[in-house]
Amino acid sequence: MHFKRCLTAAIAVPVLIYIIGVAPRWLFHILLLFAAVQGLIEFYRFTSPELPRIVRWSVFVLTFGLFFFISRGELFVIPVIAFLWAVIPMAYFMVTYPSSDNHPTEVIGKAVLAPLYVVLPLSLLMTIDTFPRGNIWIFFLLSVVFAGDTGAFYFGRVLGKHRLHPKVSPGKTWEGAAGGLLASLLVALLWGQFSTLYSLGLRILALTILLSATSQIGDLTESMLKRSHSVKDSGGILPGHGGILDRIDGLLFSIPVQYLFLTWSVP
Repeated sequence: MHFKRCLTAAIAVPVLIYIIGVAPRWLFHILLLFAAVQGLIEFYRFTSPELPRIVRWSVFVLTFGLFFFISRGELFVIPVIAFLWAVIPMAYFMVTYPSSDNHPTEVIGKAVLAPLYVVLPLSLLMTIDTFPRGNIWIFFLLSVVFAGDTGAFYFGRVLGKHRLHPKVSPGKTWEGAAGGLLASLLVALLWGQFSTLYSLGLRILALTILLSATSQIGDLTESMLKRSHSVKDSGGILPGHGGILDRIDGLLFSIPVQYLFLTWSVP
């Protein structure tokens, strides 16, 4: 298990560094689009396999449209596509509504939740990338979140005694959560010491704490979703890690925090 995790990371990290750091931006956008579509596939697979094909494909098409327009800087399309994500499933079930005994609300809710949960945060990374030194801020975000994830895992294994939320994820502990926060703060400290991205201060410390906290909430939230559907992993595309959602669950909750910070802080 650990060998597979390390091997996957050894391959993925250099690829991510290249794509985020120096590759043409269209390649970065394609990577995000792939992650969004694969995340949608995994989400629908374990939460709503009964979702009608036309509804599923409408979400995929709208997702492609969202990434296309954002890549061109046309951000006005975001609320329009979010509205269509909701309207199309409702309109479909209105047309096909079989009887008063049928209750499509749950299926509609899952159809709408998936793109809001998976696609919208990933699309915000494209916007973050347009800020001054935006790709460096993305590296900062990834390092803080993934360091927190790794710290929580190993602190929990070595020191974990008090369960964090046993009904959702029996393996996670308060000691692991504290270790994840410490690991995130350590990474933020290293960024402040060895880069010119920012000067350490209360704003960066607050940002790091929020990123770590929202990441751990995102991790627990996906655990809740999987547990409610009796699923161990969202997929198997990443050996040793599971699916795309298993790897980016915390990141999905942290991206909006980073986006808001840059929106309010960067002139």
